[in-house]
Amino acid sequence: MLVERTLTQLQVEATTTERAQELGRMGYIQWLGWLPGHTSYEAEAVKAYLVAMDFVDTDPAVAVFCDLIRKSLRRPLVPLDLSLPKPRRKGGAKRRRDAL
Repeated sequence: MLVERTLTQLQVEATTTERAQELGRMGYIQWLGWLPGHTSYEAEAVKAYLVAMDFVDTDPAVAVFCDLIRKSLRRPLVPLDLSLPKPRRKGGAKRRRDAL
């Protein structure tokens, strides 16, 4: 299932609240892009939310993902904040090695 792949990618340690927001928005955009064109958005969103809600308390990026799904299902519809992260240095190879 596509949502499981997205959730796996979101279950990383977000060092800051801002980073969790960025990851959650990118995960939502990725999940949305993978939806087949012939499916019902509402049905797929409910399925994704039900799968993801088990991880809301432990993974901040998943909580952002779920919040975006909830907001997308509310009536009246409102624009979602899906801004991409601003480019910045994240520490490079040394930071990745330190994370291991």
